[in-house]
Amino acid sequence: MCLENVVFDGGVAVGLLDFDFAAPGRPTYDLAQMARMCVPIDDDINAARLGWEAGDRPARLRLVADAYGLDAAARRELVDILADSIARGGEFVRRRVEAGDPNFIAMWKAMGGMERFDRRRRWWTDHQDRFRTALH
Repeated sequence: MCLENVVFDGGVAVGLLDFDFAAPGRPTYDLAQMARMCVPIDDDINAARLGWEAGDRPARLRLVADAYGLDAAARRELVDILADSIARGGEFVRRRVEAGDPNFIAMWKAMGGMERFDRRRRWWTDHQDRFRTALH
């Protein structure tokens, strides 16, 4: 899921686009991807580019976990999935750029290239313990 694929009208999500890579998956994985984009689990620069205002992101992730009734094991899995997703961030987009896809090339340039993903990884390294603590 990419926030760029959500259609907003007056600040309310009213539609989803781009299901070309949709497939059945683990519910906790899907929840982690939604949280990564909508909590957001991202550094301040990337979050601001997507229109998010500053907030207590660990508390927001806890709200997501509470709303979905995640037990302790699922909460640990949620953070582990986020960590893995952030560690691999940018690989898919980079491959599409290297393949010459003009849409991905434009997005890559507009969003700051690999630095966007590197910045997110540095931010996660500095903040992931706060998210783990918030989910206990």
